[in-house]
Amino acid sequence: MHSKLEILILAAGKGTRMRSGLPKVLHRLAGKPLLRHVVDTAHDLGAAQVCVVYGFGGEAVPQAMADDKLTFVLQAEQHGTGHAVKQALPQLADDSVALVLYGDVPLTHVSTLQPLVGAAQAGKLGLLTVNLGHPDGYGRIVRESGRVTRIVEHKDATPAERAIQEVNTGVLAVASRQLKRWIAELKNDNAQGEYYLTDIIAMAVRDGVEVDTHQPAHEWEVLGVNSKAQLAQLERIHQNEIALALLDAGVTLMDPARIDVRGTLTCGCNVTIDVNCVFEGRVELGDGVQVGANCVLRNVTIAADTRIDAFTLIDDAEIGEANRLGPFSRIRPGTTLARDVHVGNFVEIKNSQIDDGSKINHLSYVGDTTMGKKVNIGAGTITCNYDGANKHRTVIEDEVFVGSDTQLVAPITVGRGATLGAGTTLTKDAPAGELTLSRAKQLTVSGWKRPVKQKKEG
Repeated sequence: MHSKLEILILAAGKGTRMRSGLPKVLHRLAGKPLLRHVVDTAHDLGAAQVCVVYGFGGEAVPQAMADDKLTFVLQAEQHGTGHAVKQALPQLADDSVALVLYGDVPLTHVSTLQPLVGAAQAGKLGLLTVNLGHPDGYGRIVRESGRVTRIVEHKDATPAERAIQEVNTGVLAVASRQLKRWIAELKNDNAQGEYYLTDIIAMAVRDGVEVDTHQPAHEWEVLGVNSKAQLAQLERIHQNEIALALLDAGVTLMDPARIDVRGTLTCGCNVTIDVNCVFEGRVELGDGVQVGANCVLRNVTIAADTRIDAFTLIDDAEIGEANRLGPFSRIRPGTTLARDVHVGNFVEIKNSQIDDGSKINHLSYVGDTTMGKKVNIGAGTITCNYDGANKHRTVIEDEVFVGSDTQLVAPITVGRGATLGAGTTLTKDAPAGELTLSRAKQLTVSGWKRPVKQKKEG
């Protein structure tokens, strides 16, 4: 039976080069904090406990991650990675294995970390290394007869050691009982005056514990974020990985380099996505959905065969089958569109339910409305849902025809099959099956002369 896994995430650094008051690990990658990426990986590994060592920013990190069932340990002063791990040691059970991860290294795959955990559970020290063409700044892996003997930090390395291209990533796994013993022995007699976690490698070798190294499939899996430029670099790498996964699943991306997924995007068969689209939160696209260029979809479900034309924003809504939206439509939270609904250019809908076959094609605002089947809303129509203090509801029953430039002053009901004449301001319920209109009498003033601009004197 394997020892249970406990994961330490080191997340105490300020990130001076980020030039921000926000703790580095809370900067966002693909819509979520760097630290949350690492926490999600820890959970995917099946950790019995995830312990986050935090410091800079005070309680900002625990507050941001409060819903993730984590153990938090404060590192009030930063004296190196070994010192950070030491703060968390009292949280670890003696019979567990510990995996050390970093809150600013967000893209390491679960499959890359599993061999390290397996090595620790087998009584070894699992160490993640990577070969770099330009290893400056990294701790080098020193081997004798192929076996790891120690790690030397760049500033402490000899010229011969600096020529080594295999470097330490800082990610390691080992039995917690051994980790506690070795951490207690750490000293800070080095160029940085810090307690290096990596010094435990030599201790493991001394104590006859085999160091079992593994490497990631991609170098970017172990890249950390120390600046906004590095964050932007990892954003594009991560978005490319998402795009490749979508392509493999059969989604048509007009340009895989121009898509941003900041959450979870689930697609059915024959989905097409044009350029510069942004997907935030949880987005589900049904079979045959087409998304035009420059659209933003946030926390939305879109059923089969719906077409979203360019420059459309949909936020916290549910879109049914065979609808057509856009271009330049805005669907706001609380909206449900049934089947074969058309929402055209410069139409805004908020907190409304639109039933089958209804059409709102031009320049209209529909808010807090219940709309029946086969309703036609003319251009320039608005529901006046707000009286300055409270919101009120508009009910438009089946097969209503609303003429252009009409205002419906809620609370109000338009009966089934009613027609509202163009230019109407409706302040009372309109009866079913009748024509209702309100407009001033048309007059022509004979002989009227348009004013003429007076010439200035002098």
